[in-house]
Amino acid sequence: MGEFRRSLDERFRLSIPGELMDQLGIAQSGIEPEGGEEAEFMLAKERPGCLSLWLAEVWKAKLAAGIDLIRSKVRAGKLQERLSDVQLLGRLLSTRHKEVQIAGRGRLLVPEGFREFLRVEPGGDVMVVGAAVCIEIWQPAAWVEYLDRRMPRFRELFDKLSG
Repeated sequence: MGEFRRSLDERFRLSIPGELMDQLGIAQSGIEPEGGEEAEFMLAKERPGCLSLWLAEVWKAKLAAGIDLIRSKVRAGKLQERLSDVQLLGRLLSTRHKEVQIAGRGRLLVPEGFREFLRVEPGGDVMVVGAAVCIEIWQPAAWVEYLDRRMPRFRELFDKLSG
């Protein structure tokens, strides 16, 4: 949990706060999970001005479950009338995520294609936010706009999920 302002350097590198890495179960010394292997990450385009950073094993499991369900529906002929939607999904899916590495001191290089989606120039600020299951990287104006729209519903959402 938490919200941190960070700057992208001239090479589009970003330092992920240690507190957020710790919450994903990643030790800061060498960025290694508990098993001693180097952690793999997936960076995903979420919404305009927002990227999410996931442990690769979590992202891949989530993605595989969804794809398997869609494939079974295609095989069963249940999506015959929606093939253009399936094609659109495939197109978006093929450009939505990318495996990334986190270098020493928690530095992430934001890949080309994701930079434009994030809408931040080198030297610009981003908001790095803990999102319970992943880390989100927001263009600051998009983050404020998102909070303005969503925060009034916080109590209702909290009560619904915790009730």
